[in-house]
Amino acid sequence: MGNLYDYFSAPDDPTALAALDQGIEETGLPVLPVKGVDPYVQLGQAEGMLTGTPYDDVTSLPRFNRLLSSPEDESRWLVTLTDELRDALATARPGGFGAVAETWSHIEEFGGDAPPDELAGFLDMLADLAEQARAHSEPHRLYCLMTL
Repeated sequence: MGNLYDYFSAPDDPTALAALDQGIEETGLPVLPVKGVDPYVQLGQAEGMLTGTPYDDVTSLPRFNRLLSSPEDESRWLVTLTDELRDALATARPGGFGAVAETWSHIEEFGGDAPPDELAGFLDMLADLAEQARAHSEPHRLYCLMTL
């Protein structure tokens, strides 16, 4: 079946953890469910492309995929995404994501040949989430719930 990823925004880490227990949709937080785009390697590489930051530097950011849920859980993990990614996604428009998606589609982790238009569509939907997160008087942060 593969991993499922629920990308969502919340005001802070405690609220994101509460959503893990209650169910993201049940809490009313905006969520983007996807299959096939992991937050670490695949989205991390896109973040590097969007921000112009080398991947190794992206992975050293304090909120890059920081585990919030219990490390003992073997089927669900809640991780943080960086504010840099949120901001890059929210400000990438109106140019869109075509060029980034074209380059991103060729990474090894996609088998070197993912459909760029689908990746651009995913980035566009994630940008909607990022824009909503930044629209709050105190900007919300982005998270990913990974389910095995």
